[in-house]
Amino acid sequence: MLKTFPIGGIHPSESKISRECPIQDLPLPATVTIPLSQHIGTPAEALVVKGQRVRTGELIGKSTGFVSSNIHSSVTGVVTAVESYLDPSGVRRPGVTIAVEPDQWAEGIDVGDAIVRECTLSPAEIVAKVAAAGVVGMGGATFPTHVKLSVPAGRKAEFLLINGVECEPYLTDDYRVMLERGEELLIGIRILARALGAERVMVGIENNKPEAVASLRQLAEATGGGVEIVPLKVRYPQGSEKHLIAALTGRQVPSGGLPIDVGAIVQNVGTALAVYDAVQKNKPLIERVVTVTGRSLARQANLRVRIGTSVSALLDYCGGLPADTGKVIAGGPMMGRAMANLDAPVVKGMSSVLVMPESLSRRLPQEQCIRCGKCVSVCPMGLEPYLLAKVSQKALWEEAEAHHAPDCIECGSCSWQCPSALPLLDYIRLGKAEVIRMVRSRKSR
Repeated sequence: MLKTFPIGGIHPSESKISRECPIQDLPLPATVTIPLSQHIGTPAEALVVKGQRVRTGELIGKSTGFVSSNIHSSVTGVVTAVESYLDPSGVRRPGVTIAVEPDQWAEGIDVGDAIVRECTLSPAEIVAKVAAAGVVGMGGATFPTHVKLSVPAGRKAEFLLINGVECEPYLTDDYRVMLERGEELLIGIRILARALGAERVMVGIENNKPEAVASLRQLAEATGGGVEIVPLKVRYPQGSEKHLIAALTGRQVPSGGLPIDVGAIVQNVGTALAVYDAVQKNKPLIERVVTVTGRSLARQANLRVRIGTSVSALLDYCGGLPADTGKVIAGGPMMGRAMANLDAPVVKGMSSVLVMPESLSRRLPQEQCIRCGKCVSVCPMGLEPYLLAKVSQKALWEEAEAHHAPDCIECGSCSWQCPSALPLLDYIRLGKAEVIRMVRSRKSR
């Protein structure tokens, strides 16, 4: 019987219409705008000025704290601005704009195709190289990877779990990485295990990707073993850290706790590949694979894209914005965010650009809650979404805290299941943010 997490969850239409599209390199754009904050934590500090020429892979933003991350130039060219830009929501953020020239790589970066298999670095040396390369979580959370690898004193990483689930509908970038870069991926996974001293290493992949399961299993056995490839039942949101841990180990992360509290560290497939590039190739995180998809798009694609390339450039490459477009989403349809600005740049955590037609973008008319309990039955955190939404709507923040609003992972299962078409997640997200703000204020007194 296939493993999965114990409560809640849904199975939306998979819609993996780009799954057969091999990874292609998007041509270099004329300009890039590279954000100085592409990670959880404090923004990087700009190291360049207008008029300065930079090379591909050169450090242009220095991390400003432990929970921060370096930023590198994804292209060669001349800096035309060090100022704010508009992010996908239309909010101004600090960034560096560069006029692009043909690539001249920074010294020491290996851009050859040869796979570098052996790693003799110590755990501390691995962590230092990962930090220097600006590697962050590529599944969307963008937590600095060197922080995750720095296990607190008194704790032990018994399990290294690799998230190859890709449970969001439409997304196929991780699937293509597992198929096309499997050997480098496994080397990156073993480097992560070496850094952590992990006793057991598992790659969780949902069973709708049998080709990836078979390919990685064969590669793992052929290259020395030590990495378990575990097929999982198809169930959303299994890619969530807490639910992947439950599915693979049977352990439950406590409310308010972290994966390391149960001896686990979770890394995304894309992150493990970036670790390979950083440690074995001295290549910083300057590009990523992005799924560009939508039922009305002229062309589906999985594109290797330089960080800072505008989303509009990806859409142009795929035939332009269809006439029936109702919404463009950065990420998947369940946890992604609608974009207000298509000239915003691709960032480290952007896994997909999803074009939704108008017919699938409209909210249905809201009805009264009928107390059916369906939102409760599908909540993977065991919460009461109808109640959290109601107390948040009424600004009863203490009530929201008492009913564990911060434990919500914002997966959207409740809204997806609601027969009354209530925007449950919208209200819960508001309540969660207010409770977190209230708790932080309380602690700072």
